[in-house]
Parts: sequence; C-alpha cells; structure tokens
Amino acid sequence: MSIVFKRQSVRRFTDEKVSDEKIENLLKAGMQAPSACNQQAWEFVVISDEEDKKAVSEMHQFAKPAEKASHLIVTVGNLNEAKIHRMIEQDLGACNENILLQATHEGLGAVWLGFHPIEDRTLKLKEYLNIPDYCIPFSVICVGYPQKENEVKLRYDESKIHFDRY
Repeated sequence: MSIVFKRQSVRRFTDEKVSDEKIENLLKAGMQAPSACNQQAWEFVVISDEEDKKAVSEMHQFAKPAEKASHLIVTVGNLNEAKIHRMIEQDLGACNENILLQATHEGLGAVWLGFHPIEDRTLKLKEYLNIPDYCIPFSVICVGYPQKENEVKLRYDESKIHFDRY
C-alpha cells in the first residue's frame, strides 16, 4: 500500500528523540508542496524544548499531544511573502499533508493540531513564539515515535462520489 494509506494521526509518543536529519526531511517535504503562483510563503518554527512543548500543549483542549512529542513543527504563513493572501491556507494545508506523509515514510508518528482560524488559539501561539503580526500561525504538527502502531482503516466510501453532476 502507498504511504497515503498508512498515514494516520498519532497522539501518543515514546520518549525517543527524533534526529535532526529526520526533522529536516520533514521540512524539505513540506516545502515541496504545491503553492498558488509558487508563492511558497511558508515558514516554520521547530520546537524541542520541554517547557515550550508543555506551554503549547496547554493552549487549547486538543493540544495535549504536544507535551510528549519529540518535536513540534509550527507552520506559519508569511503575508509579506504571499502574492495571493487568500490562498495561503490552501498552500499551508498542502504543506502540512506533505510533512505528515514524510513522517510516516520516516517511521514517525505525527498529528496536525489546528490553530488557524480560531483567533484565541492563534493569538496565544503568536504571542508565545514572538511571531510577527504579518504572519499567521497556521498549525502545530506534533512529531515523534509512536507508542504503538494502530490498524489502518480505509476510508473509501463510494456513496460520496458523484460523476458529472452532484
């Protein structure tokens, strides 16, 4: 099966640290994502500090996996670099998916924590990480070695497919 079918959200991690090389591979994969007008207006904050991971884990009720992850990758959209501001969320979504797929390829587990467009979440993250006003903190991706492998569940559903017209 292709890596797409093996990817799943992992929220529980071992204590083993992910190597700098693997983190760099995740970032390279993210930067290979398609981007409107090839604007590539993404930036990243990589977090491995225990205190910082704990602080992020407390920013909203679904952010708990951040505390035990080896690393956090915060994806950020730089509006000063964007040619088409309204497309930045799509660019970052594709970037995030590439990172998640590369994590699976590297034998890692990962989960995408949503921050943008929920204002109180993005403001907390922006303030804590000193992200400039012209940037949008989009998401936090928790990365680490999974505690256990889960069974892959295929989600294909023919009833959701329409040909030619809805």
